[in-house]
Amino acid sequence: MKPSARRVEVAMAAAAKAAASRQPPICPLCERPIPPEAKSSRHHLTPRLKGGTHKGTVRLHQICHSAIHARFSEAELARRLAGIESLRADPEIATFLAWVREKPPAFHAPTRMTRQRRDMRRPRD
Repeated sequence: MKPSARRVEVAMAAAAKAAASRQPPICPLCERPIPPEAKSSRHHLTPRLKGGTHKGTVRLHQICHSAIHARFSEAELARRLAGIESLRADPEIATFLAWVREKPPAFHAPTRMTRQRRDMRRPRD
């Protein structure tokens, strides 16, 4: 049985109203909205390599997620930065957050690994 045109119209209007009332998710790190067009990804609070496969994840802006992994090793994240509050309290991330909070919600820019971390990864001669 085919629904009537009126029923379809009412259902579409209800769906549009529900969609308009939905708020975009909020990035727990920078506290800016994550609009549908923004790049985002899931961050394992405890890195998977350190036993966090089935522990919590949070949706972050991609730039926020990249900033975390550009600054800290998996071991350091597991040891002392396995929560949003501990990440926010870190001076390097705090500086980044002060900068990114002034940007529009869909802002994205490439993130480079810090010089110090890059130097630590280089093979020594």
